Amino acid sequence: MSPEPAHHGSAALHEGRAPASGPATEPGEPVRARPDVSAAAVPSLPVPEVFAALDGAPRGLTPAEAAARQARYGPNDLPAVGRVRLWPRLAAQFTDLFAVVLLVASAITFLAYALEQPRDPATLQLAFAILGVVLLNAGIGFAQEYSAERTAQSLQAMVPHACRVLRDGERQELPARDLVPADVVVLEAGDAVPADCRLVEAQELAVNNAALTGESDAVARVADPVPQGPLLEARNCVFMGTDVVAGTGKAVVFATGAATEFGRIFRLTAAAPRQKTPLQQQVAAMARRVAGVALATGAILFAVRVPSGQPFVDTFVFSLGVMVALVPEGLPATLSVSLAIGVRRMARRHALVKQLLAVEALGSTSVVCTDKTGTLTQAEMTVVQLWADGVAHAVAGVGYAPVGEVTDAGPVRELLRAAALCCDARLVPPSGPHGWCVLGDTTEGALLVAAAKAGLDTAAEEARTPRVAEHPFDSVRKLMSTVHRDPDGTYVAYVKGAPLELLARCDAVDRTGTPVPLTEASRAEVVAAADGLAGQGLRVLAVARRRVAGPRPPLEDVESRLTLLGLAGMYDPPRPEVRDAVDACQRAGIRIVMVTGDHPLTAEAVARRVGIVRGPDPTVVTGAALDALDDGGLDALLAGSAELLLCRVSPEHKMRVVTALQRRGEVVAVTGDGANDAPALKHADIGVAMGASGTDVAREAAVMVLMDDSFASITTAVGLGRSVYRNIRKFLIYLFSHNIAELVPILAATFAGFPLVPITAVQILAIDLGSDVLPALALGAEPMEKDVMDSPPRPRRERLFSTAVIGRILFLGGIQALGVCAVFFWHIHASGIPYAHFTKSDPVYREAITMVQAGIVVSQFFNALAGRTDRQSVFRAGLLSNPWLIGAGCFGIALMAAISYAPPLQAVFNTAPLAPADWAVLAGFGALLLAAEESRKWVLRHRRTLPKGGKR
Repeated sequence: MSPEPAHHGSAALHEGRAPASGPATEPGEPVRARPDVSAAAVPSLPVPEVFAALDGAPRGLTPAEAAARQARYGPNDLPAVGRVRLWPRLAAQFTDLFAVVLLVASAITFLAYALEQPRDPATLQLAFAILGVVLLNAGIGFAQEYSAERTAQSLQAMVPHACRVLRDGERQELPARDLVPADVVVLEAGDAVPADCRLVEAQELAVNNAALTGESDAVARVADPVPQGPLLEARNCVFMGTDVVAGTGKAVVFATGAATEFGRIFRLTAAAPRQKTPLQQQVAAMARRVAGVALATGAILFAVRVPSGQPFVDTFVFSLGVMVALVPEGLPATLSVSLAIGVRRMARRHALVKQLLAVEALGSTSVVCTDKTGTLTQAEMTVVQLWADGVAHAVAGVGYAPVGEVTDAGPVRELLRAAALCCDARLVPPSGPHGWCVLGDTTEGALLVAAAKAGLDTAAEEARTPRVAEHPFDSVRKLMSTVHRDPDGTYVAYVKGAPLELLARCDAVDRTGTPVPLTEASRAEVVAAADGLAGQGLRVLAVARRRVAGPRPPLEDVESRLTLLGLAGMYDPPRPEVRDAVDACQRAGIRIVMVTGDHPLTAEAVARRVGIVRGPDPTVVTGAALDALDDGGLDALLAGSAELLLCRVSPEHKMRVVTALQRRGEVVAVTGDGANDAPALKHADIGVAMGASGTDVAREAAVMVLMDDSFASITTAVGLGRSVYRNIRKFLIYLFSHNIAELVPILAATFAGFPLVPITAVQILAIDLGSDVLPALALGAEPMEKDVMDSPPRPRRERLFSTAVIGRILFLGGIQALGVCAVFFWHIHASGIPYAHFTKSDPVYREAITMVQAGIVVSQFFNALAGRTDRQSVFRAGLLSNPWLIGAGCFGIALMAAISYAPPLQAVFNTAPLAPADWAVLAGFGALLLAAEESRKWVLRHRRTLPKGGKR
């Protein structure tokens, strides 16, 4: 798509141009627009004046005129979403607070190296090591986000790519982006409407406006003028992004690109800010606190050591090492990769997540605002009940595949035959990857499928009884009639439509093939049957017939003195997996609010079928009622009703509801597939779009796309999101607990007067990136626990570092710190060398700091084993049940051994070889940590099972 400003092109009327006046002249001769016409008035104009107002002609534009308008108004497409280019996206990875702190630390370390006299190569190694950490974290984060976005970009766009246009009287097929205002577009059933147009010809034309309004019903269109009013309600206009489901017509383009109604929603979507996920907010807060503590601690230690006579630069590097010890360098990379594991798991469950942090946000979802058509339902009307001769007949099967049967089909065969003959739709068999589908009105498609299930060959019936006349459906009569010639040369009319309207024109009812006069009792029976079907949430159609005198009788004769054949009840069936998914959400404490543009009765019927509504009196609120509520009233509505259905709503209504829910502290997921859903999808904490049936605008606005369009995938994704959050806490405990083991020995050495550090900054980086990242990732890849959906969502304001998490970090980190302090000072004191005589090259000192580093690595291996569960014993969960964790821990220990024994690494880290007895001592400390953690869990389990009074 082109990014040029011309994307905002539209008809001259949108610019307020005042061209010359003049009436329409010869057909095909261009005419000038009237100066007194606004865009909103186009629907109210007679057809000849439409061409005049739009500066067009019935024969269409000439190539020269079209080229001039193309240059003026630009292509007929939406502005390309401002995708961040590669370099800015990569640069954004360095704005994370951890990255900023480390970059500053690296720069200061380079400066310290330059000021040192003599210069210490270890300082330069530290500077490069810190810089390497930043680059590694940025590379991992960039690679994960770029990979997810590239996958999302592979989805197909919805806006049509080609259309049929009259140019200088000739019918041509052109790319839709080449359309300009005043082009004459030819429309047929099955076409996608390429721009906003005013109809000038319409033969039984009907469109599906679900992408714009959310309503699944086909809407009849006319070419006649209509009174001025809201543009979307104009019955003689069709709009970009909608579909023609029946009939044919011609229309004049009056708005293109971003000036269309589709474009208006696009702009509304673009203006909606992308909400930060709860994890983004908590990680940002955590980074601020950790960075603040690290800087403050380093500054305090610097202030303490400088007055004691330590060299200024050495003291500064020492304080810098303390700061580095407190910053979890491996956390950004670990977090990114762990979230990426969640992304891949969700992708295997047909849920594409475009932003890594959205994985966790799914787990905290407390409210799902769901669309109806295409999300909860299959968008395939299906006849499920037939009524004839006082008896109901069930129809099995759902969707457009003619698979199923009609119970006792004999008495309803004539009903279905008449209904099928009085249809313009066509049932299309499977082709390639596409299954059965309907070309035309979905209601008529449902009747054709029901006829096929009853064993009728509709094509043969049409050939045997050809149609000779028809009277299309209109919203005034609420009826459609067709006239057919029977094989014996007589004529019969078939009529279908609204039950009450049709019943008022009947004077007989069919009883076993014989017309019987329609009495008050039998009329009441029919009304009761229709009400019963409607009470089940079904759309009801009545079908009747009568003999007529000739092939083209007047409408009054066709639609009077009819014989009622029966009733058909149909509905848009829910997806079969939705009910279980709704049950799982409700069991998990997630509230489901239906937000749809459809009729309240239809919405309630679907909500009951899928389990969203279970009580007798749900709260049903229309968009007009929402307009009457102020923010306080809306808050009260959302707080006071457990079962809430919002119907006939606009995109603005959806956004307002989402904002109100967020204001109440809810984490809101919004599902949808139409362009009308896009603003709310973007404004929500989690926007969930449909991948197969969704619009391009909806998919772009969402952070998650369901590739199978299944609501059930949302439930699975929420469970995986909760599991990811649990795993994040596990590896946070793992990562931060060893920070205590790194910091405490430094503090102890400072206050004990030891002149050197027990562990260097380079050693800390080796632990954080070499020994800790892989076990942390293995903890992040723990599988989803079975009870993850059996608890309510956590509060939006619940901190990642809760009291329980901090307590566990201090408990495990404290044990590790005591162990490494013990081995360090034991080595130092056992040597008998005074503190002041130790230097960096002293073998005892090198052995001592090697023991500290190895002690942290070994104890972290046991810490990882203990951290897999919160309360359950790790031995019951299976000590070796996570082989990736065992392998990662062994790798860390092997790396530590290499640092201890390999001469090149000894030179970098200033380490020394450890004796077997040293490793045995360290393993003993690690086993002690595991035993202490298992004891803590036992106490927690004991307290949970202990009865009141303290006795078992």
